[in-house]
Amino acid sequence: MQRLPSFLCLCVALWVLFGCRERNAAPESLGDTQDLPEIAAETLRLEMQSWPTVVRCQGNLLPDEQVVVGAKVGGRVDAVHIEIGDFVEQGAPLATLDQQEARLRVLQAQAQLRQARSTVGLLEGQSADDLNPENAAPVREAKAVWDEGIAGFKRAQMLIERNALSAAEFDQAAAAEQVAQAQYASSLNAVAESLALIGVRQAELSIAQQQLADAVVTAPFSGYVQQRGIAPGAYVATGQPIAVLVRTSPLRFRGAVPERFAQSLKLGQEVRLTIQSVPTPVTAAVTRISPMLDSRSRTLMFEAEVANKDHQLRTGLFAEAEIVIDPAARAIVLPESAIVEFGGTQKVWKVVDGMASEQPIATSHRRPGYREVAEGLEIGDLVLIDGDQGAVAKVTGPTVRSSLSTSRDEPGDVKDTKDAVLNDGKPTESPESMESTEDPTDEDSNVRASS
Repeated sequence: MQRLPSFLCLCVALWVLFGCRERNAAPESLGDTQDLPEIAAETLRLEMQSWPTVVRCQGNLLPDEQVVVGAKVGGRVDAVHIEIGDFVEQGAPLATLDQQEARLRVLQAQAQLRQARSTVGLLEGQSADDLNPENAAPVREAKAVWDEGIAGFKRAQMLIERNALSAAEFDQAAAAEQVAQAQYASSLNAVAESLALIGVRQAELSIAQQQLADAVVTAPFSGYVQQRGIAPGAYVATGQPIAVLVRTSPLRFRGAVPERFAQSLKLGQEVRLTIQSVPTPVTAAVTRISPMLDSRSRTLMFEAEVANKDHQLRTGLFAEAEIVIDPAARAIVLPESAIVEFGGTQKVWKVVDGMASEQPIATSHRRPGYREVAEGLEIGDLVLIDGDQGAVAKVTGPTVRSSLSTSRDEPGDVKDTKDAVLNDGKPTESPESMESTEDPTDEDSNVRASS
């Protein structure tokens, strides 16, 4: 009789234990269909988006031209006409040197030229090229003497044939004719020498006049004065720097791309420049490409011409450039709000048959507000736009969107390789080690705001 209550207690305990296990297992079997919660969330159906390939690099704005203006002649500085920051037009005087000695050399050269011209009878304003040597006064004189000698020789021939002239007198007439002929030839040579001397004197005068003009140092082009290197009263030697001029319209952006993008870089490709002190991006185009890569950095240098008509941009400014190397590229793109990151992993909430579940993914290129999907999703997949709403649940929502919203900056504007190359193509690290996911700006509104 005492064993019966013990047996009954054991049966009751077993019934309670197995009954509780059955009740706990019931939700597991029904969770996929009936007992899961419902969430109202907006979803996005993935499809290929315009996603141009963009290479990023960094560099500086350089002047279109920069020149050190030097003195062409030596001398004492009489006046300086510029200050740092002044804008000067082409041909404007920068400095004036002492001109007294140069003026005296001009006067001396002019006198020597007049002397040379007078020897051949050139009149004022008459060019030496217009002079016929036969018409020069010394030549005409020698020609007259020679003509007289020819006539005398002919008379001597007539007389000696009649035995009216001695042989000595005939020889004297023949010699006189030959001497006159030689004097005529010599006069022609003398005139030619005088004409050559006139050319020398003209060149000397031109040099003296040029030296006088060079005493005023002028601007070779229109631009700004970057440096001033002299002061009044100083003595400068030939070639000594007077000032540094820069032309800032247009400017040149100089950057470099890694070797793997060298073949993709073409003339005319669009370049978007971001400058910290400029509120809006500056658009330029690739205008020059180096014919060879830098053997140390393995980068290819290029230049882009930047319009600067209002001279608001200054040389030396640091800029980040985006070069659109493939405007027709396409990719699967996600808004960043759909991506959940934790512990170095990325996932989204993928919706299949109305039910949300976690889906691991990998992303590659990034821009503010968007990322390119590298793996884990395919065209046509549905994902929650707001990953923070994600849970294992049934998904209901008022809208299922088939494409990303179009805003001022479409996601297709920046397939970004993020290859940062610093300081005119000299990278601080190897190009492969400079991958980054940091973006300098965030111009895109939240994707959900435009639904």
